[in-house]
Amino acid sequence: MKLFKFFLSVVLLNAAIISYGQTVKPAFNDEDLKKYAITMDSVKSMQDMLNTAITEMVQKNTVMKVDRYNALFKVIDDPAKLAEASATPEEVGFVKQVAEKRTTETASITATFQKLAKEYVGLKAFNAIKKSLNTDQALKEKVDALTKELESKGGE
Repeated sequence: MKLFKFFLSVVLLNAAIISYGQTVKPAFNDEDLKKYAITMDSVKSMQDMLNTAITEMVQKNTVMKVDRYNALFKVIDDPAKLAEASATPEEVGFVKQVAEKRTTETASITATFQKLAKEYVGLKAFNAIKKSLNTDQALKEKVDALTKELESKGGE
């Protein structure tokens, strides 16, 4: 019986040593990292463009000043507070128009993001990269460097 336990211990130790020595192949490669960075940069650009469009829409409107918009935006879903703020139908309509544009464009950005993740990067690679970024600092630095490179090329 002691010989059996010894033999079993040796086999298990060898198995552990062999598995430790093997490296796990990542679910993504450098090309996937580049595609991930392009996807994230593209989505960020779309978000920035939407924010710029919304800002211009609010700043250039003739219905109300920016401060008034900001105040009404916070209470747009509360009829009592809108009445308290003496919001006109035109003001309410404009705030809702801006909110609708934001909602519509955000849905479009989300759909594009999902399509890029699924069809351009590939869901398996995309999810593996996203998960790895939380724990792998070297990978995060590599993706950040790719992103900076893309940003610098976009600014030319």
